[in-house]
Amino acid sequence: MIPKHILLGLLGSPAFALPQASHAPSPSGPPVANHPTSQPHTPYSGTPTTTGAISASSVGTGIPDLGIAPGATDYPSNGQLQSAEPAPFTPAGGVGTDGTEPVYNAKSDFDFESLALGVYQEYIELDLFHDGLARFSTEDFEKAGLNAEDRYLIQFMAEQEVGHATMLSNILGAAAPKQCTYNYPYKTVGEFLDFCQKLTRFGESGVYGFLGHLDSREAATLLTQSITTEARQQMIFRQFEGLFPMPVWFEVGIPQSWAWTLLAPYISSCPADQTRLVWQNFPALSILNQPNPSRVDGESAENETIDSGMNTLQSATGDDACVNNHEVGSSCTPAITHNRTVPLSYPGRKIELQWETPGKAVGPNNSYVTSTSAGKPQYVAWVTQLNVTYSPLEVTNASHGTTIQPDLATYAGDPAINGTMFIAVTDDNPYLTAFNLSNINPHVVAGPALYQAG
Repeated sequence: MIPKHILLGLLGSPAFALPQASHAPSPSGPPVANHPTSQPHTPYSGTPTTTGAISASSVGTGIPDLGIAPGATDYPSNGQLQSAEPAPFTPAGGVGTDGTEPVYNAKSDFDFESLALGVYQEYIELDLFHDGLARFSTEDFEKAGLNAEDRYLIQFMAEQEVGHATMLSNILGAAAPKQCTYNYPYKTVGEFLDFCQKLTRFGESGVYGFLGHLDSREAATLLTQSITTEARQQMIFRQFEGLFPMPVWFEVGIPQSWAWTLLAPYISSCPADQTRLVWQNFPALSILNQPNPSRVDGESAENETIDSGMNTLQSATGDDACVNNHEVGSSCTPAITHNRTVPLSYPGRKIELQWETPGKAVGPNNSYVTSTSAGKPQYVAWVTQLNVTYSPLEVTNASHGTTIQPDLATYAGDPAINGTMFIAVTDDNPYLTAFNLSNINPHVVAGPALYQAG
C-alpha cells in the first residue's frame, strides 16, 4: 500500500477563500500548507547555532568525466519499431511503463535534496505574493497600472503556491522544510513586480535543471505539473512589468546550487528543527549597469539595482519612468505585450560586474557560508535557452571586471541572449550542455546573477 503522505501529494485544496470568485467552491480535501497572516520581514540578527551546508561523512574529490555511456547511441531512430510491443498500440521502452504501481517518494539523496530546495522555493513565493499585496495600497498598485482584478491574480498565484508546497511536502514527509521568515528589498510596486519576475525565473529554471535527473520519475511527473504553473506565473509578472512576455524559444535550466545561491539571502530565519540543504552558496555577483526595464531607455541604467544576485531593478522616476508613458515603443505599462523601441541589451554591450569574496554568512539564521573552489576569474558564463557560452573577463581589480555581451543564436533567427537569463564569473570555459550544466560549479568564482537582457 502506498503511504498516506504520498497519496496526499496527488491531491490538493485551496487554503484561502476566493473573494468574488465566479466558480463554485472546491470540495473538501486533504489538509494543505499553512501561511501565517502576519509575520516579520526583517533581517536575522541572532547567532547561528549551525553553520554550513549539510554534508555526508565522506566526500569525494569530484564528478569524473566518463565520456559517452556505452550503448547511448545504439538506437537507430529510423522510424521503425525495433522491439516487440508489450501491448497493442504500445511501443517497447520507457520508465515506469511496465505496470509497476507508482510510489510518489524520494528515491535518493539527490531526490530529497532537490525536492527540499523546491519546498523552500514554493514557501517563499507563497509569502512573497501575500507580502506585496499587504505592503502596498490600492493606490500604489493603480499608479503602477494594476487594478483590482490584477491584484486578485497575484492573490490566486499565492494560493497556487499552497498547492505546490503541500504536494512537495507530502512527497518528502515529516522531514520536509517548513515555512520560514523572509526579508525583501523592494520599496515600490514596480520593484516588487521585478523581484517576483526574477524570483519565479530562477524558481522555474532551478527545477528544469534537475527535473530530468531525478531517480523518482513519479515525483518528476508531479513536479512537472507544478512547474508549468510557475512558468505561467513568470510570464504574468513579465506582463505586469511591461516586458515582452516570452522573448525566447527555450526556457533555461540551472543547477540547484545556483538557485539556492539566489534564494538563500532572502530567508531570514527558519524553525529550529528545519531540514538543512546540501547545496553550495556561491559569492554574490552584481551587474553594475543592469538594464532597467522601468526606464524609457533601460539599457543606459547605471547602479539602478536594489540587491546583488537577483539584481532587482530600482524604480525609475520622473521623465525616465516608462510605466505611465503611453508612447508606442517607450511604454512599460502592464499589457499583454510590448515591443520596445530601445532594447534593454544588445550584442557588443559592455557589462560592468562586481563580486563578493567568499566567507559571507547568508540564508536561514545566517547559518550558510558562501564559498568557491574556483581559481582566478577569467570568463563570464552566459547561460540562456539551450546555450552555455563564455566571454573573456577583463579584471580591473580583485572584485571588479568588465565583459562584452556576445552575439550568438540558439538557432538562426533566435538570439540566444534574451529575456531574464543567468551569468556567472568563472575560472575556465568548459564545454557544457543543458543536461550537464552542474559540472560548471567547481569553476564558479561568483554568481549567478540574473541579467535582464530583454
